[in-house]
Amino acid sequence: MGGLLCCVQVDQSTVSIRERFGKFDQVLEPGCHCLPWFLGKKVAGNLSLRLQQLDVRCETKTKDNVFVNVVASIQYRALAEKANDAFYKLTNTKTQIQAYVFDVIRAFVPKLNLDDVFEQKNDIAKAVEEELEKAMSAYGFEIVQTLIVDIEPDERVKKAMNEINAASRMRVAANDKAEAEKIIQIKRAEGEAESKYLSGLGIARQRQAIVDGLRDSVLGFSENVPGTSAKDVLDMVLITQYFDTMKEIGASSKSSAVFIPHGPGAVQDIATQIRSGFLQASSAH
Repeated sequence: MGGLLCCVQVDQSTVSIRERFGKFDQVLEPGCHCLPWFLGKKVAGNLSLRLQQLDVRCETKTKDNVFVNVVASIQYRALAEKANDAFYKLTNTKTQIQAYVFDVIRAFVPKLNLDDVFEQKNDIAKAVEEELEKAMSAYGFEIVQTLIVDIEPDERVKKAMNEINAASRMRVAANDKAEAEKIIQIKRAEGEAESKYLSGLGIARQRQAIVDGLRDSVLGFSENVPGTSAKDVLDMVLITQYFDTMKEIGASSKSSAVFIPHGPGAVQDIATQIRSGFLQASSAH
């Protein structure tokens, strides 16, 4: 009896197609099966139910006349309940899928500019998947997922796009740099103007304080020492300050201050100038 029977093993994730006298008979599930050859039964072939992937590279042209290579990744598998259709209706599954991918991509991409192709790659993948699902379901195959994994323009186009992008970024950087320098210069000018204003204000207050101090000294000395005039007191104060200054200069070996002229006769000129300022300040008050 054993010589009249033939046992076959069907692996996991695989089904076998059994024929009887050349006609489809049954789909054999994974496991061990007996095929009595004398009844005309035999295994016509096996069909994998595993998920398969097919990468399709399609060259096409965009709306703005740029040739690109679009790479689509198709993930598909045969359906166990339609194993007989998947086994008998198609002789080359991959070629059939590739033909549909070419048809959809070459109909979709020419409607878009190059930049839009990159932005709408998900729409391209969806269109390919919908078309494949309608076509391949009749042959017992399920389209699990379709991905647009790469879009490659011509090398010269890529170089030109990179140069345009680089030029645009450099222009933005130059504008930002110029704007920053402008702000720095404006702030520096504002700072210098404020510094000069405050410096002038300080010098004016200093001079006013000197004049006020001299005036108070002269008035106080005149009141306490009868018979002295303001001129006498002012000359004495100036001469005293002159010699005190000369003493300080002589006491320092590293002093860099120089009075020209520095003789006692110059005191008269200095006194005349300060007295004039003193009188002007007094008249202003």
